[in-house]
Amino acid sequence: MSKKIYFISDAHLGAGKDSKEREQKLVRWLDFIKHDALAVYMLGDMIDFWFEYKKVVPRGFNRFFGKLAELTDSGIEVHWFIGNHDIWIFDYIPNELGVIVHKQAKEIVLFGKKFFLAHGDGLVGDFLSYRMTRIVFHNRVCQKLFACIHPRWAVELAQVWSNHHSRFGESPYLGEENEYLITFSKDYLKTNPSVNFFVFGHRHIVLDLPIAKNARVIILGNWIKRFSYGVFDGENLTLKDCYEIN
Repeated sequence: MSKKIYFISDAHLGAGKDSKEREQKLVRWLDFIKHDALAVYMLGDMIDFWFEYKKVVPRGFNRFFGKLAELTDSGIEVHWFIGNHDIWIFDYIPNELGVIVHKQAKEIVLFGKKFFLAHGDGLVGDFLSYRMTRIVFHNRVCQKLFACIHPRWAVELAQVWSNHHSRFGESPYLGEENEYLITFSKDYLKTNPSVNFFVFGHRHIVLDLPIAKNARVIILGNWIKRFSYGVFDGENLTLKDCYEIN
């Protein structure tokens, strides 16, 4: 049986009244792909809010975490690129679940093809207010100060803020000239022409766009309404909707 690479992003577990049902569907999908998965790449915002305290584990996501541990225990690589909602992953998830966590965009070769992988925020063109917020959220001093607030208040406050800033469903496609992930990829390709696939989350749209003879931009959609994902068989990267999972 040939092994495949799977890509997924933007489940935003914890946001919305149907979060538990979406988590159960996500777990069923992970169970569905495990028979032929060589690796799973999660490109950010899998959880709508997550903050790791030194001795405290936030409530929720037990089914999802348990399935990730099952996959890594069986030898399947699971990679998690942090997004703008699950920034505060430190050592609990990698140490307890065996997940490989990436805090920056990364080039990686899979089956001889070069991929540029990132959540999609913080690359180019963000508004000043967003850039400032991102700097604060990534600052270690600010993270330590937030950790000093009792979880009873800190987590509830953060969840309210995070839910308010979550985009449910698909965002409108802005066109090839206006989508900053496309323009970023085209610019990046000028100095890195060997990249075959640029794969992103963040925008909540489903997109497969050729930008050169041997290069494509893939945006994975979301697991809020669309339940879309990518699968790479060594030659082709295909976007699919998760209709096969009830």
